[in-house]
Amino acid sequence: MPPSAAAMRGISFGQLWRREWQVKQQGAVQWLYPLVLFLMIITLFPLAVGSEPQLLQRLAVSAVWIAALLSLVMGVDGLFKPALDNGTLAQLVVAKASLPLWVLIRLIIHWLFSSGIVAVLSLLAVPLFQLSWFDAGILMVSIMAGSPMLLMLSAIASSLTLSLKNGAVLVPLIALPMQLPVLIFATGAVDLFATGLNGLPILALLLAGSIMSVLIMPWVIAQTLKMAWLN
Repeated sequence: MPPSAAAMRGISFGQLWRREWQVKQQGAVQWLYPLVLFLMIITLFPLAVGSEPQLLQRLAVSAVWIAALLSLVMGVDGLFKPALDNGTLAQLVVAKASLPLWVLIRLIIHWLFSSGIVAVLSLLAVPLFQLSWFDAGILMVSIMAGSPMLLMLSAIASSLTLSLKNGAVLVPLIALPMQLPVLIFATGAVDLFATGLNGLPILALLLAGSIMSVLIMPWVIAQTLKMAWLN
């Protein structure tokens, strides 16, 4: 059962964090699906293209990043829909609670259970794609730097389609075109390091974009959610 409006009005950051953390743990099956999809893609990809080492190494970064992107998009349709259906979103709006703060906490916890784990799992590229530990480390850093921006873009798409019937189908169609530049920059940065060049400026650009997204997007998403509730 969602908390009352009075409780929502006086809820603190710590209480909100603990509540969302418990909700995420209770829905373990939902956040495990994207991780299983990621593991399936990076496991089956080497079997499909063959065992030629040089070919695997050339495709490793793109394959892992595409798998990470698909797993992230797959998991965003449940970001806000349950809160709309069970009345949590309505009580937050009525109680005039900090909706951007709730959105930010929800997205941070979702990132920890999705892209955060995926970044660590990307090290599997070492045995699966015969990637060096250095390149795999840079790949992991690129996912950690770029995935918050990808998540914010997916969350925008999810909030825009919240009040639409079968809106989950539209989320990838809206989010993927916006996410492709991030994918291109991230894979390009890892390739620069692999060829002995400096890809640090691109990683810094990705990190800056992610920081700006985290600071701005929750406010935009909160207003979009409020409009979806009013409709």
